[in-house]
Amino acid sequence: MKWENFSKLESYKKLAGAGRVDVKAELSGENGAERVKNYQVPMASGMVYSYAAKAVDDGLIDILQELADEAQLQEKYEALYNGEVINTGEKRLVLHQLTRGQLGQDVIADGENKREFYAEQQSRADAFARKIHKGEIVNENGEKFTTAVQVGIGGSDLGPRALYLSLESWAKVNDTLKMEAKFISNVDPDDASAVLSGIDLAHALFVLVSKSGTTLETLTNETFCKDALKKAGLDPSCHMVAVTSATSPLANNPDYLDSFYIDDYIGGRYSAMSAVGGVILALAFGPEVFARIQAGAADADKAATEKDIRKNAAMLDALIGVYERNFLGYGVTAVLPYSQALSRFPAHLQQLDMESNGKSVNRFGEPVDYKTGPVIFGEPGTNGQHSFYQLLHQGTDIVPLQFVGFRKSQMENDVLIEDSTSQQKLCANVAAQIVAFACGKDDDNRNKYFAGGRPSSIIVGDQLTPEALGTLLAHFENKVMFQGFVWNVNSFDQEGVQLGKVLAKRVLAGDTDGALAEYSKLLDI
Repeated sequence: MKWENFSKLESYKKLAGAGRVDVKAELSGENGAERVKNYQVPMASGMVYSYAAKAVDDGLIDILQELADEAQLQEKYEALYNGEVINTGEKRLVLHQLTRGQLGQDVIADGENKREFYAEQQSRADAFARKIHKGEIVNENGEKFTTAVQVGIGGSDLGPRALYLSLESWAKVNDTLKMEAKFISNVDPDDASAVLSGIDLAHALFVLVSKSGTTLETLTNETFCKDALKKAGLDPSCHMVAVTSATSPLANNPDYLDSFYIDDYIGGRYSAMSAVGGVILALAFGPEVFARIQAGAADADKAATEKDIRKNAAMLDALIGVYERNFLGYGVTAVLPYSQALSRFPAHLQQLDMESNGKSVNRFGEPVDYKTGPVIFGEPGTNGQHSFYQLLHQGTDIVPLQFVGFRKSQMENDVLIEDSTSQQKLCANVAAQIVAFACGKDDDNRNKYFAGGRPSSIIVGDQLTPEALGTLLAHFENKVMFQGFVWNVNSFDQEGVQLGKVLAKRVLAGDTDGALAEYSKLLDI
């Protein structure tokens, strides 16, 4: 395999010289309806990726196919899931796919079969969850736990929290909500205080997640929770489990009911299918539901092995995003789920994308001469329509849009108003927004004029089920991975989060001078 900078590739030059596609003309013209039908890619779990409102045509897609082949995207993906050292910054394997499927060969690292290791840890988590649900593991008073509280930050919070919220309502309707889940992440004491004051501590089980066992925010919040338990006359060791590495100080620790293990080959933002998400989600929904999420992700991983980008939604989505970033000059992407259940999914994607590809040097530490990862933000529709869509429609910057929508609601509890249901109104809004962004509206009153030409894609499913959720998660993970391959960056380290941590420790130790000392005084530290 060759790891070359994007700007050195022949396909880069072709894309730079390619004519621009007028999405407004394409979608509003006489062949607009046919374009919508043809510019779709089937996804796992019965979902569809539609890119008809993107500024691409068949000729441009052909060049993107050349890019995929020249950059050896499929070969690099195969190398990743077969256990080659893809994380060059930390000289590590990248194995998150092994937590949910059977792609590739068995990977042996640290003297053990990693596929078996991840399966064993989830099996242990599943067995633990079943014992909790059956009342075989109880609090010190012999009473069942009713609430699970995850204590972690970054990838130990964002992914699992997004997945839990995505299925909470679905689980209630389908009678699979075993325990309510809560999350504490911010070192701000108001975060932990708000959660702890709203739960029954005597029946709460805390899941402490820290790979190293030394994460400052997480250990601070652990102490916060233990103090609350002690003040309530409860024994913290009867209310806590740990998700950590086998070598951390949290492993095999008598202060916890049990410990479940993760390793260095899965970064936090890719860890929701490992024990990081597997423990809390098995507790909340039951092991069977978590297995369904994993199955949806596994099917998406398999679909991402297709070399033809017209049949590979994740790769096509990635390459269109590269084209927008590097040749159309769009530096921001909005993620707009038309599903309230996905309210925290954009926050997870912010970390996934920006922590992975927010790099200015290539895999070998050399500066790149092209743009890399975009800024990601988002909010569920239709709320966003009454917020930042003004800028998206009529602002001076063009922001590509990633919609997600479902034909059916999760709870299937609806009301008919003015000849349509709430779900129909929701779907009507997303369809209207796609066309409004792309086609715009002429008006002599310039304040009411919409230029159009705002590109978007949409992922559509029948309903947000566990399988659909797993497919969504893996789609975006694979999209980010493919984009990192094209940009020749290491998408699996995150040195950019370290400097602030080091300086914060200096502040707390009183080791400050200059500007750092003055800011410390300003904040009364």
